[in-house]
Amino acid sequence: MTGAREESQVKTDNFIVSKRPRLAEVTRFPEMSITDYEQRLKSLQNKLQMIQQAYLGTVERAVVVLEGWDTAGKGGVVRRLAWALDPRSFKVHPISAPSSQEQAQHYLQRFWERLPQRGEIVVFDRSWYGRVLVERVEQLATAHAWKRAYREINEFERTLVADGIRLVKIFLHITPDEQILRFKDRLTNPRKRWKLSYEDFRNRDRWKDYQIAIEDMMARTSTKRSRWYLLPANNKPFARFAALSILAEHLGKGVVLEPRALDANTAAAASRLLSASGQPDSLMSPQGAVARKGREKRQGFQDPLIIVTRH
Repeated sequence: MTGAREESQVKTDNFIVSKRPRLAEVTRFPEMSITDYEQRLKSLQNKLQMIQQAYLGTVERAVVVLEGWDTAGKGGVVRRLAWALDPRSFKVHPISAPSSQEQAQHYLQRFWERLPQRGEIVVFDRSWYGRVLVERVEQLATAHAWKRAYREINEFERTLVADGIRLVKIFLHITPDEQILRFKDRLTNPRKRWKLSYEDFRNRDRWKDYQIAIEDMMARTSTKRSRWYLLPANNKPFARFAALSILAEHLGKGVVLEPRALDANTAAAASRLLSASGQPDSLMSPQGAVARKGREKRQGFQDPLIIVTRH
């Protein structure tokens, strides 16, 4: 099933990890045509933009964790987010090997320092899960250290959620054959060649080791408070749309997305300015809705008027 019919059945709950996955047994990779994807992308990005704006000036904040195989499409998801969101309250942290200074600290410290402030949305392109993935497989951490990390990570994430942070974790899964095709594309396309590194091919040789580590990671850290979403990502349009749908649903849950009313002082100042400028907009006249809203709020009224300026 492809195209609009497939998109209409995108149910994000279908991707929640509730038990140990078996990656080798994932055989259903939904598809979405480029045309359908492009038609639906803008409305989804608009919703994410509204969510971001609703966060501003509130205690809301969010952390997005993106993990996946090399070439699985994490960067594509990040770019579609970045096209929609204002960078002043949206940050992306691409995580690579720790510096010498970071190696001398607890491995979670560098992530504590990158958590969002109030009103912000932060994306980790790879994350603290490196401890139980690459550091485990490449023996950069002792067995005792990476086994202990499952408990440490669960406690870390429990602390984030308890503090009011919305946490979303997405893993993009592709097949070995699909990865080969994407390697070839990057080798032959000069604009994509910069994405390739020696580590990509070295990691490929240890696919089975990484597969076991990924399955262990999800089995041990997909909790009620912070579930993993396992996205079949062989088809890039579907994976991007599904990832953004998960984010819109989770980050927007319980959030009022309607534009906020002007506060009383701003409404009064706007009314004075536009009146003095001879603007014909009746909403902004001394007897108009904006000025009236400001007066009513100062007098204790709570009329739910919302002013939307259209450009």
